Amino acid sequence: MTEVAVISGSKSDRPVVEKVLRVLGEKGVAYEERVLSAHRNPTELEAYIKETDAKIFIAVAGLSAALPGVIASRTDRPVIGVPVSAKLGGLDALLSISQMPPGVPVACVGIDNGENAAHLAIRMLSVKR
Repeated sequence: MTEVAVISGSKSDRPVVEKVLRVLGEKGVAYEERVLSAHRNPTELEAYIKETDAKIFIAVAGLSAALPGVIASRTDRPVIGVPVSAKLGGLDALLSISQMPPGVPVACVGIDNGENAAHLAIRMLSVKR
């Protein structure tokens, strides 16, 4: 059973994704990873959100960082957004992730801080244990 789904919007987000995977792996958390853009792969993204049994989503995205919000709009499971420093030092992604409309909650960690996203997911999982 998958506990955490780690989704990035682009292969270029890999260095941040590696931070997430390292912590999840060290803590023995079952995860699966996908590269699915909210803009380039919307149909595949929606299908994956519906089919996965993951309890929590970690969405890694830069620039407009639509990925975490799109995921949160399609599920009621927790979503953690990780802004990536691409343009504007990552502030564009940070603001995009943190400024979700009411009813579409997304937790947001610091720019490029994949480690904290993994640690937050682990804490969320421990609430149910």
